Amino acid sequence: MNSIKKAYGYVIRKKNGKMQVLVFQHPIPEAGIQIPKGTVNDQEDTYNAVIREIEEETGLKNFVVENLIVEDNWKNDDGAIHNRFFYRINVSDAPDEWDYQPTGGGDEEELTFHYFWISSKDEVELIRGHEDYLHHVFI
Repeated sequence: MNSIKKAYGYVIRKKNGKMQVLVFQHPIPEAGIQIPKGTVNDQEDTYNAVIREIEEETGLKNFVVENLIVEDNWKNDDGAIHNRFFYRINVSDAPDEWDYQPTGGGDEEELTFHYFWISSKDEVELIRGHEDYLHHVFI
């Protein structure tokens, strides 16, 4: 079975001496709270895919991709195998919270995501799989 490449971004900032990670509430309740991520296009490398996904999903422009945290293979609820790439991304200038309509089209067209920051991995419950490597950020 072929795997689907996915690029995930742990977008981080430091505020009042505390590390924070950007998350969003999806408007469809079953989709829960997530981190920005998306499918890697054909002929696209994962580094450029995560940049594109962060811009399309959050509207942020001034950020720096620090490094690839981990690559793994993961079985999604629908049985598909996802080849996941988790990146650490630093942003220094972003609001405390905001709403944004993703620009990537597809299933997310006309949806509005509500973005906010968390200061620990236990602050909210992320949708399955999105919290897997938060311990690399919240040390």
